[in-house]
Order: sequence, then C-alpha cells, then structure tokens
Amino acid sequence: MTGIIRFHETGGPDVLRWESIELPEPARDQVRLRHTAVGLNFIDVYERNGLYQVPLPGTPGKEAAGIVEAVGPGVKYVQVGDRVAYSASGSGSYAEARVMQSDRLVKIPDDIDDNTAAAATLKGLTAHMLLRQVYKVRRGDALLVHAAAGGVGSILVQWARHLGAVVIAVVGSAAKADMVRELGAQHVLLSDDDWVAQARAITGGRGVAVAYDSVGKDTFMRSLDTLRVRGMMVSYGNASGPPPEISPLELSKRGSLYLTRPTTFHFTGTRSALSKAAQELFDLMARGAIKVQIGQTYPLKEAARAHADLEARRTTGSTVLVP
Repeated sequence: MTGIIRFHETGGPDVLRWESIELPEPARDQVRLRHTAVGLNFIDVYERNGLYQVPLPGTPGKEAAGIVEAVGPGVKYVQVGDRVAYSASGSGSYAEARVMQSDRLVKIPDDIDDNTAAAATLKGLTAHMLLRQVYKVRRGDALLVHAAAGGVGSILVQWARHLGAVVIAVVGSAAKADMVRELGAQHVLLSDDDWVAQARAITGGRGVAVAYDSVGKDTFMRSLDTLRVRGMMVSYGNASGPPPEISPLELSKRGSLYLTRPTTFHFTGTRSALSKAAQELFDLMARGAIKVQIGQTYPLKEAARAHADLEARRTTGSTVLVP
C-alpha cells in the first residue's frame, strides 16, 4: 500500500487527508516512481480550494523527485534506478509513490540533490517560460517581479539578473526584502508602499518592460500602471484571488499594452521543449547562477499545515514535502 494525500471535497487545508491506496503496475510508456521529495506550489492550493476544478477525490501536486522502481513496456527515456524529477500537467505528486507517463521525467544531474530538484523543477520551468519564451528578456530591460521572495519569484530574480535585466522586486516584509537583495535584485519595494510610483521613478517615468504578477486580484490593475508604452503584463497566479475582469480599452489607454496569462505546460508540452528548458535550468543551477532557496520542509503527512502556512504568506523561497 502507498500513502497518499487526498481531498474528497474542496475547501480549506483541513480537507486534505492521509490515506492508503494500491498502485497498479506500470502500463506501456509508464513508470512507477518512489518519491523522495515533493514540491509545493500555489496551483496545489487552487485545486484544493476549487478555483481550478479537478475530478474528486483529488491528490494535489505537480512536481517531485524520486527513483524509478519499475518500468512498463516501451519506456525509452529512463530506466530502473534513475534519479528523476518532473513537472506534470496532471496532479498527483502528494504521494509516497505513483505511476505516471515516462516522457514527463527528466534525469537529475549528480550535483543536484533530490530536495533541490523537487523544489526547482516546476518553478524553474515556469521562470524559463516567463523570461525566455513569454517575454524574451534582453540586457537592460526593467522588470517588475511580484512575490519575489517566493519559490518562482526567487528564481525569477536570479535568472533575470543573469540575463542582465534591471530587477524591481516587490515583497511583503523587510525580512523578505533583505533576502531578495541578496539574490541580486537592484531595487526592492514593499507591497504596503506605493510601489507603482516607486517603479516609475526608478525607470525615469518610462515604466517597466514587463510585469510578472502572481498575486492577482490585489495587484493586477496597479501592475498595469507600472508598464511602459507597449509593455507586457504577465499574469501567472492568483495568490490573493483571481484578477478582475478587464476591458481591452484599459490596455489601449495605458499605452497599447500586451496582456497574457500563460501556463507552463503549454510551453513544455513536447518532449523536446521539456528537455531543452530543463537542461538550461539545471545548467544554470550547476553553475551557481541560480541557487534554489528552500525555506522550509514538512513531512508529506502534514501537507495541510504546509498549505496553511503558504496561504498565510509565512513561507519564503520554495517548500518541500518529504514522504
């Protein structure tokens, strides 16, 4: 039997339950993976609370690291004993083990440990999408990064600095501001201050090239006001709730802005795209250009506590659940 976190109804963290299930044998192109570390992401919260609808009972989790224990017919990317990580469009990583498609797995380099791989794969691939595909950051571009002390935000800051961008980071506390400065952000603003005016002042009144907003409702409209003419608003999260509905005229009158709501899995849907993005991420990690900040770990059985802390913004960097 395999231990697993499931929820039978949507709601608060208390709907998460520890249960046991029997895993099937891997079918064609599938593997059985024993998890060693599981990454926590805000999308797990959105599925648990019903913002993103999933079939019930559901098991949260879209990234993890582990060891391949068995392979089905036709598997060609991995073999038994490999250390692997994944970022999957389907949920289910909050488990001691799972059966899944082999083409979503990437081998973990020897110089990266399992906790780091589990903390970085989905978040790092998200950062790759945001900086290298949705908007191709160029040296000297000014960027606004919300939740810059979080799992994705902390990687975004470091990767953007590696690319030569001017990073304007927004965080919720002085302690988080110190952390983000250490990651390389040239300008760090507090979310309780007038960060719109401050961002415009930093850019000489022009505005930023792109705003990365994972907060949603509380920051969306003001993020638009930080953009330069023909700047890009990238909404990729809903930590404070879904963003408001917006008329296209709002984009026009603010300077012919671009607005997008990307999903990582649309940019890593093919094996070649996944492999290329993962290779770039792991290379930068190995070179020290990106240092993954694991702020806290929890036993997998205490996933409800981890969710509560994440939603209350008591976490910094990435969070790992240990089976």
